[in-house]
Amino acid sequence: MSLYAFSSRSFAVTFGAALVSTPDSFINEVTEEVRRDRLYGLFRRYGWIAVVLVVVTVGGTAWREWSKARAEARAESFGDAVLVALEAEAPDARRTALAAVSATGEQTAILNLLLASDPSDDQAATLAALDKVAGDATLPALYRDLATLRHVLVAGTDVPVAERRAALEPLAVAGRPFRPLALEQLAYLWIEEGKPDAAIKALRSVMQDQQSPQGLRARAEQMIVALGGAAEEEQAG
Repeated sequence: MSLYAFSSRSFAVTFGAALVSTPDSFINEVTEEVRRDRLYGLFRRYGWIAVVLVVVTVGGTAWREWSKARAEARAESFGDAVLVALEAEAPDARRTALAAVSATGEQTAILNLLLASDPSDDQAATLAALDKVAGDATLPALYRDLATLRHVLVAGTDVPVAERRAALEPLAVAGRPFRPLALEQLAYLWIEEGKPDAAIKALRSVMQDQQSPQGLRARAEQMIVALGGAAEEEQAG
């Protein structure tokens, strides 16, 4: 064997041994380069999406904060205007001032309820304000039920008993916000028709309803006794 051949073989063995001894390092370097190239390529292709997401996130947060501050400012302005209007001593002046308050959505419902609650000789205007609230399907049931209940009280005997009962019965369904008050008014309708037994039954429903406040239960108990019923029987029943 020649010296050249031996040297070439020795170099090949040595180089091969070096590659075998450090394969992980060599492969890792190649892998990192490939990853870097892929990452740069992905960023060039899809990087704008990340920018858009950041802008939307920051912009959305700013919009929410601005909307919240704006809503709070509107609510404060509405409340201040209502308080100023209610400070008027004469009922007509209060009604005029309340009618002039700028309002939207639920604020309009509150204004109409206030207009209908202020003492006034204009029953038609009061009932019209309540009808606006009761007939607005966009408002929560809380406002509409309260307006209907108030309408029945304001209209009184000018409206037939059957019509008042038809208006009150949906309000007396379990889960409605003014169920106890509606049950109480239904009991009074039975009294108006000369049916004390039915009135006592309705009043007992008031006392048994968990929504009924203590004052209302006490009033129902007093009415039961006045109609000849027994409070003890109600509690036992």
